Amino acid sequence: MWMSVLPEELWRRILEIGVVETPNLLNFKDLCCLSITCKRLYRLSNDPSLWFERGKARKLAAHHRAVLRIESQIAEHSRKLQEIQLRSVEETEKMKATGAELSNLRKVRQASVALNVWQPEVVRGRHKQIVEQCVVPADSRIHALEMELRLCKQQITGLDKAYRDEKRRLNAAKEQLASVKYHPVRDYSSTSGRVDECCIKRKKLKNEHINFLPTPSPTLFQSCVSAKWNPELYSKLLLVFQRS
Repeated sequence: MWMSVLPEELWRRILEIGVVETPNLLNFKDLCCLSITCKRLYRLSNDPSLWFERGKARKLAAHHRAVLRIESQIAEHSRKLQEIQLRSVEETEKMKATGAELSNLRKVRQASVALNVWQPEVVRGRHKQIVEQCVVPADSRIHALEMELRLCKQQITGLDKAYRDEKRRLNAAKEQLASVKYHPVRDYSSTSGRVDECCIKRKKLKNEHINFLPTPSPTLFQSCVSAKWNPELYSKLLLVFQRS
C-alpha cells in the first residue's frame, strides 16, 4: 500500500538518479535488494536501461584502467629510453677519453723506439721529454686501454640495440593506446556537430519532462519506506530522494 503513495514516475526517476546520474550510489546489490521488496519495485528495478547503465559504467571503468595501464607502460618505456641514452652518452665520452689516452701512449711508445736510433739532438730531446712524462710502462697500459676501448664499443653497440628494441616497444604501446582510445563516432568529425546537437535536444526534452513531475516531500518518502529495509540502502535512497 505504501508504494502507491508515490507515483511510479517518481520511483523511476529516483532509481535513474541513483543508478545513471550517480553511478556510485546504487550498485547491483542495491538493485537486487530493491527488486525483492515488492512487486512494483521488482518491475521498476528490472528496467533494462538501469542494468545497461551499470554494465556501461563497469565497461568504462575497465576501459579507463586499460588506458592507464598502457599509459604507464609508455611512461616506463620513455624512462628506459632516457636511461639508455644517458648511458650511451657516458660510454661515448669514456670511449673518447680512452682513445685520446691510447693515442698519447702510442706516441710515447714511438718516441721510446725513436730514441734507439740516431736523430738530431733537438728531436731526440723532444722524444726524451715525451718518454719521461709517462710514469707507467707504455706497452702494458696500451694493452689495457685497447681492451677497455673494445669493451666501450661493445657496450655502445649493445645500448644501440637496446634503444632500438625499447623504441619499438614504445611505438607499439602508443599504437595500442591509440587503438584503445579510438572511438568511431567521436573521431568522425563530419558528424560530431549533428550528434552533439541531437544529444542537447534530447537532454533538453528530458529535463522539460522531468520538471512536470510533482515535487515530493521528504517526510512522505520516509513514511513510505519500511523499517525492515537495509539501513544502508535506506540512506542511499534517502540521498537520491533529496537530490531529486
